[in-house]
Amino acid sequence: MFSGIDEVDWASMEHAYGPADDVPELLRGLASDDPAEREAALDGMYGAVHHQGDVYACTLACIPFLFELAVDPGVQDRGSVVELLTSIGGFDLDEDDEAEIDEDEIEGAANYAMAAAAVTAGAGVFFELIADEDAGVRLAAPLALATLHRHPVRVLALLRERLPVEPEEEVRLALVEAAGRVALRHRPLAGRVAAWLGRLASRAHSPGLRLAALAQLARCAPDGLPGDVVPVVSGLLREMRSPPEQSAPAEDEPVPGREPDAESRCPDAAEPADTEAVDAEPVEPVEIEPVETEPVAAAETCRGEQVATPTLVGQLRSLSAQENAGRGAPWAADLLRTLHVGLDDRVGDRTALLADQLRSPDRRQRIDAVRMSGGLIRAWRGPYEELVALVGDQLADPEPRLAEAASHVLEELFGLAAPAADALAARLTDRPEDWVRSWASGPPGLGSTVKALARLGDARAVPALAAALELPQVAHDVGFAVGHLGTAAQPLAGALRRRLAEVALDEGAYDRASPLLAGLTGLRAGEATPEVLRVLRGAPEYRGEWLRTAALRALGSFGPAAREAVPELRALIRRPGTASATEAAEALWAISGDAEAVLPALIEGLQSHQVHDRRAAAVALGALGPRAAVVAPRLRGLLAHEELWLRVDAAIALWEVSGRSRETLEALLADWDRSRHVRVRVAECVARMGPVPEGSAAAHVLRSELASVRRHNAMDGGYGSHDIHEDEKLLALCRRALRGTGKGTTA
Repeated sequence: MFSGIDEVDWASMEHAYGPADDVPELLRGLASDDPAEREAALDGMYGAVHHQGDVYACTLACIPFLFELAVDPGVQDRGSVVELLTSIGGFDLDEDDEAEIDEDEIEGAANYAMAAAAVTAGAGVFFELIADEDAGVRLAAPLALATLHRHPVRVLALLRERLPVEPEEEVRLALVEAAGRVALRHRPLAGRVAAWLGRLASRAHSPGLRLAALAQLARCAPDGLPGDVVPVVSGLLREMRSPPEQSAPAEDEPVPGREPDAESRCPDAAEPADTEAVDAEPVEPVEIEPVETEPVAAAETCRGEQVATPTLVGQLRSLSAQENAGRGAPWAADLLRTLHVGLDDRVGDRTALLADQLRSPDRRQRIDAVRMSGGLIRAWRGPYEELVALVGDQLADPEPRLAEAASHVLEELFGLAAPAADALAARLTDRPEDWVRSWASGPPGLGSTVKALARLGDARAVPALAAALELPQVAHDVGFAVGHLGTAAQPLAGALRRRLAEVALDEGAYDRASPLLAGLTGLRAGEATPEVLRVLRGAPEYRGEWLRTAALRALGSFGPAAREAVPELRALIRRPGTASATEAAEALWAISGDAEAVLPALIEGLQSHQVHDRRAAAVALGALGPRAAVVAPRLRGLLAHEELWLRVDAAIALWEVSGRSRETLEALLADWDRSRHVRVRVAECVARMGPVPEGSAAAHVLRSELASVRRHNAMDGGYGSHDIHEDEKLLALCRRALRGTGKGTTA
């Protein structure tokens, strides 16, 4: 094995962490008899040689040796090697990608193309591996074939031929998944695959296999799903929880002692074998929800022996084993996620399916459903009252992972969590130990139940926040929670003032003071002006600018109640063009209403070289309204600026100082189309302008947004904790702007 490996000039190549002279050792480690050594070698391959999917020259040089490992029956854990080959060779570079490649990326793109060509050239070995004695190899081979082989018709024939004789259920599911992948990559074959999947979904005796067929049908041909997909899937889930019963074999399943007939061995024999010209399409990513686990024994799977190692690969395998331990069908959650992704914008069906899962007696199924509910609500708009109430019901379950998963989902929902308010309050009362969470590093944070209830504006969160304010170190997010509670948190003002007065103005001042300043800002607690002024005057050099900004915002929120801060603010605005001068001018205007004093500093700020400072000045000038009308020409000149957010802030300020909405609306609607990220800010301005006339461009934009089922900020592969809140805010603003359509003008 590895003939010629030492003749490769590995030292002349590099991987993610430097010279690639350690690659031969990694390759030999993959062939080791020691499970820990194999896993460490695999971790090194993914961590350095194929780092985050990258392909280097050393990655290309590895391909022949990886094929040697994959076909050698004496090597253990070969399924992982097949998966690695699939990842290296499976990158799709379509025409759009090619058009966007710049000079610095040409070499990388060439490596991807060479890797795809090299692995595809050897993909014929996967035909043999699909019947390998090693179940882990059989598990990995179908997807390798579907991803890499150039003859998809032959691949489909083999998948169908193998399904009736494959003894492992997990491998059978992989065969079905591979068929779905073929349909996605080679769309002319989608109809044929869908017909087969439809027959499996209705006739296969294994509920897992039927669920897998429905999941792949949803991905590649959703129109082929049965109209009663929700009750069908719910029935399959119930059947999977029940003891198996003997039933007649379904199509493509063998009768004991009988060989598959010619039709099942090669159903596509009459089709041309060469489909080189078939266009490939990228596979849509599956939504992945975060997994929380607790130490349990590792489950035995067809992937072979599991070992505990400090590698990333080892940790991921351990987490997977912990999550699946004790499950009769550990793959069911993945199938359901795939089904949900395929159902896409069919929010009603997805909601009904999740509601059924949340009523299941199987706690693990409910954990999966809670997490998938979060993914659904995060990406799609819809009526979720029943679903949210069912998620709230899980808070009372004695299984800690279930209750914890539910509280994390509810934390992100803000106002949408209202149907679960009583359940949140009950858990808050029952578990005071969860009010504040401590971490190995960094400041403590509020528990998710506290945050969820506070974000609802529910006063029942106040005792938990009061307790958090008495701890030696205040939770870093307590101020934001106070802000959401508004006047309901007024009893906390005294504690916030006292703790702020105790903050030592040293290098750690920002971390300790900023949560307290945020809370006082949310309460508009003008009585705290002396404590805030102490911080403003004594801010240390380290993070001092951030701390002064927080203090100035607090003073501005206090309004006229902070009159004693006026001399301090007048002194600060004597340094025009600086960030602190702009922030001080904004606060001084809010407190005194003295436009003549603040206008020069803000005009100077509008000319700053820093975009952030110019934006702050534009926003502050807008707050002055008509008293800042003199700056209208300067603001108008910024409407063509290359910086998106500066254009938006300038356009809004222009309307506020001039009262002329036509040119502002034109600029704002243009940027609405350019970036979804500005839509909330734009909608806030449009809503303040008054009713939008029926038939206007603004009305069309707002109605189109309201008609969209997908959230404006939904992303594939990532999300922010405030995404749902921001999108619901956008919807509310659009409705407010349209309310009373036809009764006003925007001339």
